[in-house]
Amino acid sequence: MKKQRPVNLQLNTISFPPAAITSILHRITGVALFFALMFVIWAWAVSVSSIEGFDFVKEQMNGPLGKFVAIGTISALIYHVLGGVRHMIMDMGHWEELESGDLSAKAIIALWIILTIVVGVLLC
Repeated sequence: MKKQRPVNLQLNTISFPPAAITSILHRITGVALFFALMFVIWAWAVSVSSIEGFDFVKEQMNGPLGKFVAIGTISALIYHVLGGVRHMIMDMGHWEELESGDLSAKAIIALWIILTIVVGVLLC
């Protein structure tokens, strides 16, 4: 018996729908927030240990790497919250059709990009 199997399994050639992209990004930002939390805990621990530790963390956060980490962390948090709200709305029975699901996914991505730019401008 011959089994029908996909011929092309190269992920970079597959076109994902917007709803799939938002779902994947929601998971990725969740993992990113987990690792960002380690940085936040480290920064809190060092900053409350001494005046020198506070000054060190303050200096790092005012530098380019600190701003990059801060913008990245806030961006991941924004997307994760937006994606979570979208998933909750879908759990209530809305945006479950293909067209409205794709439209809500595109709206979430657009809103995330806009809010990330606003955060970047405010922090820099």
